[in-house]
Amino acid sequence: MKKLSSRTRVVTGAVLVAALGAGTFGAMSASASSPAAAPAAAVKADTADRNLQQTTHLTVAAATKAAQATLDAAKKENQRISVAVVDRNGNTIVSLRGDGAGPQSPESAVKKAYTAVSWNAPTSELVKRLEQAPNLKDIPGTLFLGGGAPVQVKGAPVAGIGVAGAPSGDLDEKFARAGVAALGR
Repeated sequence: MKKLSSRTRVVTGAVLVAALGAGTFGAMSASASSPAAAPAAAVKADTADRNLQQTTHLTVAAATKAAQATLDAAKKENQRISVAVVDRNGNTIVSLRGDGAGPQSPESAVKKAYTAVSWNAPTSELVKRLEQAPNLKDIPGTLFLGGGAPVQVKGAPVAGIGVAGAPSGDLDEKFARAGVAALGR
């Protein structure tokens, strides 16, 4: 058998690669124009499946009811506040800025609600924990000031209500608790 030169081997290899590439491209083009394959069967799971977890969440209607009750409680005392209701994961469901509330209050209300639901405790209690663990205040998205209250179902947090804008955290928290109480009615 005759030995091929380097140049001949390179050219022959390039021709083979081009031919294979053209064949692959043609096959892919042909399959792209054919109908799509049937989708894979949906995975069936029931509530007894150990891979699933059920959680309880407030509806938008319930969150709005709580937020409005909070604003109403503040209005009775001539306070201008903002209120936020977040779900168990800290996502805002409802945020209302009351008439005349300060520009910082909507963001503060969300952070207080997030803090309350994250630790399943009123933020006034959490302020006291800062003495033992001052680094808590460094967690992004949190605000350790009175004014946040968790919403609980069987002791577990399902939402948080945060209020900001009143002259004190105690008042903010009082109004947040009014929102929590409205959910029980």
